[in-house]
Amino acid sequence: MIKKIIKYSEENTLLSLKEGNISAFENIYHLYCTDLYSYAYNILRNKVICEEIVQETFFSLWNKRSELNITHSLKAYLFTAIRFQTLNYLKSEKVKRYYAESYFNFEKIFFDNSNEENIYFSDLRSKVENEVSKLPEKCQQIYRLSRDEHQSIKNIANLLNISHKTVENQLTKALKYLRSSLGDFLM
Repeated sequence: MIKKIIKYSEENTLLSLKEGNISAFENIYHLYCTDLYSYAYNILRNKVICEEIVQETFFSLWNKRSELNITHSLKAYLFTAIRFQTLNYLKSEKVKRYYAESYFNFEKIFFDNSNEENIYFSDLRSKVENEVSKLPEKCQQIYRLSRDEHQSIKNIANLLNISHKTVENQLTKALKYLRSSLGDFLM
């Protein structure tokens, strides 16, 4: 008896849906939305994607309402639609990963420019060394301690027995000179 009432109610709801009754659509949405989302989430474990899949399923239901031919139950129809949507999503993600990996491997093999980078770095190093050698002797010494030996300003000041401010000024002078003289090379 209950099964007949549910079937009758479902048939009436489907007829109303086919006629474009928005209330019938809303009733279907509220009746199945949570269960369909849970079903999709158990497969994908991604809230945003599952919400999109459920929305897409209901959007499709509304758009195809006039040509709908449901042979079993509406519930079975909707769960089957969700299952196909999630499987299609998983397939497309697999294909995307495959092509991303293939492209990465292709790029790694054919676009290895480490030799060019090494040559450029070597040229830059010799150009910097050439320009540093043009600095005054004390300025050169401070620059080399700072950049080559990675000494702090405080250590350089103590080591050379000069003020902290003098070290800062000499480093600023050296860096300003290098920026201006290497500007074209760096571009």
